[in-house]
Amino acid sequence: MLVINLAVFGVVGLTIWAVLMMAIPFLAAGIINGVGHFWGYRNFECKDAATNVMPWGVLMGGEELHNNHHAFPSSAKFALRPFEFDIGWVYIKGLVALGLAKVRRIAPVPVLDNKRVHIDLDTVKAVLLNRLHVLRDYYFHVTLPVLRAEVAQIGGKVRTSTRRLFRREISLLDESARARLSELLNSNQALRTVYEYRERLQKLWESSTASNERLVQNFKDWCAQAEATGIQSLQEFAARLRRYSLQPA
Repeated sequence: MLVINLAVFGVVGLTIWAVLMMAIPFLAAGIINGVGHFWGYRNFECKDAATNVMPWGVLMGGEELHNNHHAFPSSAKFALRPFEFDIGWVYIKGLVALGLAKVRRIAPVPVLDNKRVHIDLDTVKAVLLNRLHVLRDYYFHVTLPVLRAEVAQIGGKVRTSTRRLFRREISLLDESARARLSELLNSNQALRTVYEYRERLQKLWESSTASNERLVQNFKDWCAQAEATGIQSLQEFAARLRRYSLQPA
């Protein structure tokens, strides 16, 4: 009976696998390249409009987590948040357990060392490696608290559309959204400051021609100037950046 059950299980499993292998190319091209760039949620503000269609990647082998895939295209695992599920990763782990595959790379996870206080080349490398995590943290720990505090001063609440303006990759905003963002920044010094510091931070890792010494100095300058703004959330974020560390080998 055990042998028969295992055989049936094997046939069913292979059938499901075969159906998925035939369906995924069609679903990925027809759904992900359409819906996955129009509707869904975004964990990371990459340069394109890719979204996670849903947090459970089952029907398309994990491709439903399209924003995660675009943020870390060389990662073998698409699920990056606790509530996300990537069935493709389950298949990969099964193949690894059988000795039929080897995982070469997964998305980095920020490592913070509370003992680190001085910025060096390893600090900069860790920040660059985790730059999309850094931008996500900047929004939640700097931009959003300042936005809420400034709006609360006039007795209001932050609208979803306003939050999107401050979080969205600038190149993906249309003309009217950019005009609205510019209006908000010009009317509030604190918001303009934290927004400008985010833009400056992005430019640091886009300076591909800078030497290692220059990169380290630029990051030191950014942190020192951020800490001198007097904006508490920005000061705390600068201190957090100093603690970034490379993952143990």
